[in-house]
Amino acid sequence: MPSLDSLNCRRSLDVGGRTYHYFSLPEAAKRLGDISRLPASLKVLLENLLRWEDNQTVRGEDLHALVDWLKTRSSDREIQYRPARVLMQDFTGVPGVVDLAAMRDAVSKAGADPQKINPLSPVDLVIDHSVMVDRFGDDQAFGDNVKIEMQRNGERYAFLRWGQQAFDNFRVVPPGTGICHQVNLEYLAQVVWTREENGDTYAYPDTLVGTDSHTTMVNGLGVLGWGVGGIEAEAAMLGQPVSMLIPEVVGFRLVGKMREGVTATDLVLTVTQMLRKQGVVGKFVEFYGPGLDSLPLADRATIGNMAPEYGATCGFFPVDQVTIDYLRLSGRDEQRIALVEAYSKAQGLWRDANSPEPVFTASLELELDSVRPSLAGPKRPQDRVDLPDIGASFDLLLETSGRLQQADTAVPVQGESFSLKHGAVVIAAITSCTNTSNPSVLMAAGLVAKKAVELGLRCQPWVKTSLAPGSKVVTDYLANAGLTRYLDELGFNLVGYGCTTCIGNSGPLPEAIGEAIVDNDLIVSSVLSGNRNFEGRVHPMVKANWLASPPLVVAFALAGTTRIDMGKDPLGVNGEGKPIYLKDVWPSNAEVAAAVSAVDGAMFRKQYADVFSGDANWQAIETSAGDTYEWDSSSSYVQNPPFFEDIGQPPKAPENIAGARILALFGDSITTDHISPAGNIKASSPAGLYLQGLGVAPENFNSYGARRGNHEVMMRGTFANIRIRNEMLGGEEGGNTLFQPEGSKMSIYDAAMRYQAEGTPLVVLAGKEYGTGSSRDWAAKGTTLLGIKAVIAESFERIHRSNLIGMGVLALQFVNGQTRTSLGLTGSEVLSINGLSADIKPHQMLSVGVTRNDGTSFEFDVLCRIDTLNEVKYFKAGGILHYVLRELIAK
Repeated sequence: MPSLDSLNCRRSLDVGGRTYHYFSLPEAAKRLGDISRLPASLKVLLENLLRWEDNQTVRGEDLHALVDWLKTRSSDREIQYRPARVLMQDFTGVPGVVDLAAMRDAVSKAGADPQKINPLSPVDLVIDHSVMVDRFGDDQAFGDNVKIEMQRNGERYAFLRWGQQAFDNFRVVPPGTGICHQVNLEYLAQVVWTREENGDTYAYPDTLVGTDSHTTMVNGLGVLGWGVGGIEAEAAMLGQPVSMLIPEVVGFRLVGKMREGVTATDLVLTVTQMLRKQGVVGKFVEFYGPGLDSLPLADRATIGNMAPEYGATCGFFPVDQVTIDYLRLSGRDEQRIALVEAYSKAQGLWRDANSPEPVFTASLELELDSVRPSLAGPKRPQDRVDLPDIGASFDLLLETSGRLQQADTAVPVQGESFSLKHGAVVIAAITSCTNTSNPSVLMAAGLVAKKAVELGLRCQPWVKTSLAPGSKVVTDYLANAGLTRYLDELGFNLVGYGCTTCIGNSGPLPEAIGEAIVDNDLIVSSVLSGNRNFEGRVHPMVKANWLASPPLVVAFALAGTTRIDMGKDPLGVNGEGKPIYLKDVWPSNAEVAAAVSAVDGAMFRKQYADVFSGDANWQAIETSAGDTYEWDSSSSYVQNPPFFEDIGQPPKAPENIAGARILALFGDSITTDHISPAGNIKASSPAGLYLQGLGVAPENFNSYGARRGNHEVMMRGTFANIRIRNEMLGGEEGGNTLFQPEGSKMSIYDAAMRYQAEGTPLVVLAGKEYGTGSSRDWAAKGTTLLGIKAVIAESFERIHRSNLIGMGVLALQFVNGQTRTSLGLTGSEVLSINGLSADIKPHQMLSVGVTRNDGTSFEFDVLCRIDTLNEVKYFKAGGILHYVLRELIAK
């Protein structure tokens, strides 16, 4: 912390007999001006700048700019922010560690010490994305899935064990422990971080960036953090600040209390819908108001978790008494708890009834008692549907797809006594970080199961049921409340601790059910307590996916269909022929509260006592030692990527792009799942054919997410989502394109390789919200490996835009109301991008020349979305990691 402390604000704080040094915001305010009404999230940024002031990356003007924000409520000032730590999960973590290993190789080849490549900030990687629901519905499911996971991912896990011993400041939480965001909330996060320096202990806000977009879950604990691409996270690990503009901050005022029978999930789906409508992409959202007094910490975490779904950088809650109570409940050290309270109050970061109301760029208000039971779907998390309207909403989907007339046609399932219809629920999953951190909704799910069993109901036989908690604490408190056996009786047996269905690891459907769906082109449903329901994500055969609270997941498993009005229609009929309704099994708030009282701090302390050791399976994994990794050329999981092959050569200056072809033409809301899927690998896809060429049988393909350490798989999987629609092919589904100028149809990968062989640069055109969804660095890495030099879209989601620049790909935005459609672009044109030069600047206007097949031509302008001066440096270097690596080699 090389602070110049030009404002003389370094102070000390005595807590529990210990002295902590810190940089005082109240003292700084004496020279900067009143900051009492600055949003708490911006106060955290201000403290960060005070602590890192060096007159180079952080200057006095930066400090003043944050205070001046109060006058304009926005700023175009670029600042350099340094988070305290980095959080990773294994899908994004493996390629991150692969990059670090490759950088060590490059440094070694350049004659320098490979130990130069080491995280300078603490890094925690939690293995949570790899367990699949292969087995379900019985007591053996968990053990069987663990065995399959270890067999399937042995190469990846051996690689991570190498990284665990090779890198400093790098810890791995082994598989079978929990979801990274819940582990972060329950254990890793400290709210106030400490560090020893020259014999002194410094205290400062706990801050982080994470390689998963739902890093924002910890915002509910008063910890400022958000998701970045793995590329940006790797740079942060290696000492690069996060370059950002001082954000706008949208205030979200909560008042009142929620009604009887309404859950935190219902609340977050309402908040998501409101904020998507408001438009908060690239902005901070901060929650305030008297409603916070009645909002439990777990509910706050649920709201913070969904920040990517409402588009915000973060969804921040200030520290208050609720924070302290949760730290104590989750078994945190009493000294740390005392420090959090004393530090927050000393810094003006504490919220209570007497706190001045912050100033915001804009504000929304929600009466909590107006929230109604809800789901979201069938394709986007912001598309909230009131519970009674789910049947009508599904019928509208059938009508738009031309299937409404067949809605009641029953399709027999071979070898079974039941049949399927459109709307059948074939997957019901209590899963995902969003809700499995929340005891109230999980206990509510257990209580629904208990009442259903006692009334004689069972889940429908075509429903694949699963319970995948975010931590072992969950199974402890469900058992302690006496609810586990009821969930088990309905088939919601424990299948693993991880993201499972929410990330696309739903596993196979029973073969006969899958055949009935495919052969009859049925539109069937999944209901999951997750945060993402994009096309092709949950399961390739399931086209309608609905987000819901855990108790509603159980209810829909009982009903077996989404063509139902749960306010009127029964969930089912018991053995005596009596109809049972939702109201008969829904618990009261008092019943839920009584069950939640079973949660205590001893559970957390027990489960996190030895969190980094892992079980016998993990400890038995053999791995290589040494500073550099011993690459295995026969591995289908981990390969040395080609990103740094030319690192010894000086970077080429930016130059115009001439003679480019359009690889694909997309519409709105192209997600990172569309660009780089995480789920199943189709046997006939380029990635599937590649793996079969290595002797890997389709049943051992695993998933794209698990294969992210192998660039050969991932570049073949880029734009390979089975639901992506390329307008060059009339919008048909699948990752294909037309190779120009001959117009022959082929996979996007095959076309890209042919263009590369010809030396033809490529461009992708798209509509609004390009790159929405997960912070998936392979969506940018795959893009650059295919030879795509630029993406021209109507708008970009924050993380993916940054990732594209971080991989040396231009992110260009249509202006003047123009779109690919208004310009009449069909995909057959030749493009040139002009105005690129060595003195490129942020937000520069460039021109695109278009030549049609008939020889006619025209030009249109685009906005270059290189947004900051740091991004200019990264782009010129060929990418952020290339910039960092050259800097390290030069030293």
